[in-house]
Amino acid sequence: MIKKFIPNKLALIVLISACTIILISMGLRQTFGLFFKAFEEGIGCTRTEFGLAIGIQMLFWGMFAPLFGLLADKFGGNKAVFSGFIIFGLGIYMLYAGPNTGIFFQISLGVLVGIALGATAIGVPVSEVGKHFPNQTRTLATGIVTAAASLGYFLSPLFTQYSLSLVGWVQTLKYFMIFIGLGLIAAIFLFPAKTIIESSKIDREQTFYSAIKEAFSHKGYMLLVIGFFVCGFQITLVGTHIPGYMQDRGMGGWSATIILALIGFFNIFGTLGMGYLGTKYKKKNLLSILYALRAISICIFIFSPPSMINSIIFGISFGLLWLSTVPPTNGIVAQIFGTKYLSTLFGIVFLCHQFGAFAGAFLGGYFYDVYGSYDYAWYIAIILSVFATLVHYPIDEKPLIRDNSINYSK
Repeated sequence: MIKKFIPNKLALIVLISACTIILISMGLRQTFGLFFKAFEEGIGCTRTEFGLAIGIQMLFWGMFAPLFGLLADKFGGNKAVFSGFIIFGLGIYMLYAGPNTGIFFQISLGVLVGIALGATAIGVPVSEVGKHFPNQTRTLATGIVTAAASLGYFLSPLFTQYSLSLVGWVQTLKYFMIFIGLGLIAAIFLFPAKTIIESSKIDREQTFYSAIKEAFSHKGYMLLVIGFFVCGFQITLVGTHIPGYMQDRGMGGWSATIILALIGFFNIFGTLGMGYLGTKYKKKNLLSILYALRAISICIFIFSPPSMINSIIFGISFGLLWLSTVPPTNGIVAQIFGTKYLSTLFGIVFLCHQFGAFAGAFLGGYFYDVYGSYDYAWYIAIILSVFATLVHYPIDEKPLIRDNSINYSK
């Protein structure tokens, strides 16, 4: 079974490398919401400014995801991710060493960390793994990588909350630098695939321009791009503002930490399960079901009285759905267009995800500062879930046939 799943030793090395990279990158990214109180007290940052910084981070993450994807497609994912971790380290260093107030807060936490995430989080590592696996097992392989991010989501909030209470935010960010160093080592082993699997000669000779033109003329691809906006809005709203939301509902600081940790832990099962289901059922249908379940989860959470039980239920239910969108979304792109420009094409889809992430981060803080409540942001998240449920259903995920003679490279 393992031999059937792992096609060769190189694929195994890349899978382990990608899991390590994304565990570190996405784990660190998940913790920034826990710093909002420290930043308020330490550097006088308002919730709108904090939300704006996270929003800028999401935008730059999205804008640079296709650029680093192109770099990975052309020169190898290891080079793209390695450079990303260097920028990541610069952003974190500037955040604690200074200057870190006003515009410099936006530059460090927003611009630099955002650029770094474009290389180290989701897009490049997941797509590079996808290049090493055939269509039959690709969603399972990318599900494993995404599950590693979920493990980071589970461990990082626990570590960060403990560290913040014990040594403060400055020392906690210094600890982050150690993890970034480990990410640099792991990035070296994200080797490019030696062949483009399941491809014809015309597939392998396709130019970047023709790949972009082909994708943007495909209705299903455009629907996928639009639908991923919703995912970005929802997970960033939760990841950024759930600590403040729980505090306003009279719950202690650990309630938000428990929610974030449960989201990370149960998303391990969610992404693995979605990766497996993606090998059995139509991926577009799985996405429609997933977004419908998100709407139900959010409704139960915000319309129920605040309690630890309610927090746990939300952490578990939303955790199962958290990053479970990634394996089927990446799988649809690879299934339709092949893997030669997978990092780039998925990076473009992810760009729209980050437009949604910016909206979720910024509007959450904006609504709170203007109306004293996060409620309007939650209502938008529910409406968007219904929209995404409808948008994904008509996607045609059949592979494009560019040439009748297919050479399935091993």
